[in-house]
Amino acid sequence: MARSSPLSYAHGGSTTPLLGETIPAVLDRIVAQYPNNEALVDVPEGRRWTYSQLRSDCRRVAKSLMALGLQRGDRVAIWATNHPEWVLVQFGTAMAGIVLVNINPAYRTHELEYALRNSEVSALLLIERFKSSDYVGMLYSVCPEARESKPGALQSGKLPHLKTLALMGPGEHPGMFTWPGFLALGDGVSDEELARRQSSLDMDDVINIQYTSGTTGMPKGASLTHHNILNNGFFVGEGMRFSDKDRLCIPVPFYHCFGMVMSNLTCMTHGATMVLPGESFDPPATLKAVEQEHCTALHGVPTMFIAELEHPEFDSFDLSSLRTGIMAGAPCPIEVMKKVTTRMHAGQMTICYGETEASPVVTQTPVDASLEDRTGTVGLPMPHVELKVVDRDTGAIVPSGAQGEICYRGYNIMRGYHNNPKGTAEVIDEAGWLHSGDLATMDSRGYCKITGRAKEMIIRGGENIYPREIEEFLFTHPKVRNVQVIGVPDEKYGEEVQAWVELREGETATQDEIREYCKGKIAHYKIPRYVKFVTEYPMTVTGKIQKFKMREAAIKELGLEKAAQVKMA
Repeated sequence: MARSSPLSYAHGGSTTPLLGETIPAVLDRIVAQYPNNEALVDVPEGRRWTYSQLRSDCRRVAKSLMALGLQRGDRVAIWATNHPEWVLVQFGTAMAGIVLVNINPAYRTHELEYALRNSEVSALLLIERFKSSDYVGMLYSVCPEARESKPGALQSGKLPHLKTLALMGPGEHPGMFTWPGFLALGDGVSDEELARRQSSLDMDDVINIQYTSGTTGMPKGASLTHHNILNNGFFVGEGMRFSDKDRLCIPVPFYHCFGMVMSNLTCMTHGATMVLPGESFDPPATLKAVEQEHCTALHGVPTMFIAELEHPEFDSFDLSSLRTGIMAGAPCPIEVMKKVTTRMHAGQMTICYGETEASPVVTQTPVDASLEDRTGTVGLPMPHVELKVVDRDTGAIVPSGAQGEICYRGYNIMRGYHNNPKGTAEVIDEAGWLHSGDLATMDSRGYCKITGRAKEMIIRGGENIYPREIEEFLFTHPKVRNVQVIGVPDEKYGEEVQAWVELREGETATQDEIREYCKGKIAHYKIPRYVKFVTEYPMTVTGKIQKFKMREAAIKELGLEKAAQVKMA
């Protein structure tokens, strides 16, 4: 999109219209076009569904939910890793007009109880366990009445709306339907009843609630409509030039927009194939799935691509089928993108940026973007989306190239936070702009560059320091595999810079060596006073670095509790 403007405003103009349909209506259309196309492949179990078979199984889920008495707009939660049944529930709830509430598999009892209570769910579908997470045990801890209740007749003091529990797997537990038992409930619901329900739906109905992992306070439930997420998935696919011939490897979690929207809905709206390499991210399993299923696309956050590229057996996998994909969730180092486009053969890899509240993607790099644009920017506005960069103090749009807060407006903006009008009003203004809290610049072409979170900005002795700038510099050090920069309290300067450095395998370095590398290359006040060598970072399940946890750890380790108490103007 060519543009030339003195101000940081851009609109994703497009000759491709928005989809004015519901999710099940588009699935029906895709099934009519590509009934025998593979829709879903479960690599570990060897299970496969055509689009015709997928719709049939999704209808069983929809009917079972209707048999429980659930009405349009009622809420059903899912607490599971990446199972094929997750996909069946995703489309089954949409068919019945039931709002799917995504529960993060990393949640523990406190967060689970909060999400179930806040969203007032009527039913919870869950898996038994994954690794050290005992989901059934945690549920009984939150809801002990379940042990003594009949399936479908739960009475909970803490969770008054929750009536039904169903296990997505072969196990049996008190108070829960088995998966076959749950699916059998729908046998008494006719095709006509489901068709009537589906025809009553509206594209502007809320169909999904996703809890955002904020750095402070409890998570907020972003309410997303058919129109929000269906179109976002469709246009993300258009940005990758997707067709019914594409096969996407999905190692990113379904509970998050990356998996559910940018992966599943992207595939469905194009008649493409969803390939599941496993329950959670595993580098060799992902590489094996790409090779075995001849995947043309691969999604992931930069840390996933790094882990795949650096796997000892990387060269033994044939990835020549790859063409495109998405890297998102964190800045992409230049060297990583170079290797993805060459060694992984994904020459049309794209970068996406956004947030859950925006369904989630607001910018994407074109498939033919330069290496510089793919690593130095997050691309152009998505079709039918407006972007602006504003002065955080005045709200005025800043000149092209100047830094400010990036805001967006369009079909993709959430309806609001569930049961939280105050929180909604804090991020969506009167004119419909969603304020991201991210700092950015926009060039004269409309390309955006994220420079950091406003709250991640380090202020040292009056100097504003943006962690991204230091991180990009330290990525040029030959021994550095990954680096994250934070601000830590300092009694003299207010804040000092700390770098958490992950070295390449077999390498060693000292703090002084890292600091010496910076001298004369970046401003003295940007040189990290503290350097910590690590092998991992505190992360969300989706691979986002939790810098607030890094800061908490640093305060403790460096004995900066006193400095942390000093109030700064």
